[in-house]
Amino acid sequence: MGYAILPMIARVVMLGPDQPVTLHLFDNIEQVDEALNGIKMEFIDVAFPLLKGIVIATTDIVEACKDINIAIMLGRFPQKEGMERTDMMSKNVSMYMAQASTLGKHAAADCKVLVVANPTNTNALILKEFAPSILEKNITCLTRLDHNRALSQIAERLKVYVTDVKNVI
Repeated sequence: MGYAILPMIARVVMLGPDQPVTLHLFDNIEQVDEALNGIKMEFIDVAFPLLKGIVIATTDIVEACKDINIAIMLGRFPQKEGMERTDMMSKNVSMYMAQASTLGKHAAADCKVLVVANPTNTNALILKEFAPSILEKNITCLTRLDHNRALSQIAERLKVYVTDVKNVI
């Protein structure tokens, strides 16, 4: 998911046509360190006009969080075949607790955080609890998958097209 969202950030789709960006790429899986550096080289080669640089491509969370203004939390532990939801949740909770704590200690005081990884509401709540220095109003989550599921289930039950379902929140 990170690889897909990075060009949108670098091409100003996310932050606007006048907002320069400097990326800090992080993954908590040690084996991807080389891949992060490959992504860094790719983005330098593309020469996005507002991409001022990729300062960090790392598996060190402290280094990645240092003085950042925006954090997009994409990572989560996937539910594998045969795994109970509670097992997956347990792994995600411990991962988000550690990342939230580090983000709270090292990010800029006005840092804004977007949680994308499901379960987004739970992960955002964990972030709020374990990064108390980040203002609550600066933490949000993108629950598009849940929204789409709700639309589909309502449409199916009402026997209408998804496009006929309006104002679902």
